[in-house]
Amino acid sequence: MTIEKTFEEFNRLKVLIIGDVMVDSYIWGKVDRISPEAPVPVVNTTRRENRLGGAANVAKNIHALGATPILCSVVGDDEDGIILKKLMEDIGIPTDGILQSKQRRTTVKHRILAGYQQMMRIDSEDTHDIGHEDTDMLISKVKSLAEAADVIIFEDYDKGVLHETAIQEIIHFANERGIPTTVDPKKRNFLSYAGATLFKPNLKELREGMKADFTGDVISDVKASVTALKQQMDVTNAMVTLSEHGVYITDFNQEYHIPAHKREISDVSGAGDTVISIASVCLALGMSIDKVAAVANLGGGLVCEHLGVVPIDKKRLQEEARKIL
Repeated sequence: MTIEKTFEEFNRLKVLIIGDVMVDSYIWGKVDRISPEAPVPVVNTTRRENRLGGAANVAKNIHALGATPILCSVVGDDEDGIILKKLMEDIGIPTDGILQSKQRRTTVKHRILAGYQQMMRIDSEDTHDIGHEDTDMLISKVKSLAEAADVIIFEDYDKGVLHETAIQEIIHFANERGIPTTVDPKKRNFLSYAGATLFKPNLKELREGMKADFTGDVISDVKASVTALKQQMDVTNAMVTLSEHGVYITDFNQEYHIPAHKREISDVSGAGDTVISIASVCLALGMSIDKVAAVANLGGGLVCEHLGVVPIDKKRLQEEARKIL
């Protein structure tokens, strides 16, 4: 299949994203003086903006790739939950998978900036696992939405929506129906994804999740940790993002190391969301793992050229992919 045809095929895919969603709140202002009340700067606000964050940023990337994102999560039955759903509606992402619970707060990260300098971040969130009732509600909703999905992404930010019981039931359900599952893990549930099709930690997450002592030979350390991972948690494929060292991927028969492309790096925020999004749609189309890693690696580098969290530019990604595949 040509690159042009592959990127055209993205448009027919439906991608179910399950995980922790949040509102990224930005308050911009100017600092002209120090407060008389305490030795802190006074920020005179000039602009406010709310953006989709967490698993919702993965949904934005899926949308930018032309596929249809189906986002499923549990948020608070609060004003911030309403704001999050409105942000989704504004860019055409369905909200029927967003469940509101009286037992939780919607996660909001408030960033206060003066010019390009972040002065402070204030987080409003609950990070304990969702309760039994919310878990049952989530699993039921996922199963109903998964019938139309070509791939399922687990986007874990350790905020409590995903935990071992829900993860394993959903993976089992997906495997029975032949729906591939991809995972962007965090520390708490790191070894809870047995049976997943593609497990994608970054280098830091792999080291912490496997409690590994790295020697400094990055590729050798990654290979050893991924081998240990396979022994502890059977997954079909593992892909590790290595920052300036590129990407390593294996199906435990073949392995590939894709070097990083030289870029003018402005901000690495959101790169992991882009990588899992691209890898998931490529996997759903049956691309070989070396090509999955190559295209995802390209996309992760491209979004790092921009300041702040931005979704992938599909046209630019296609142009770059044409040069290497």
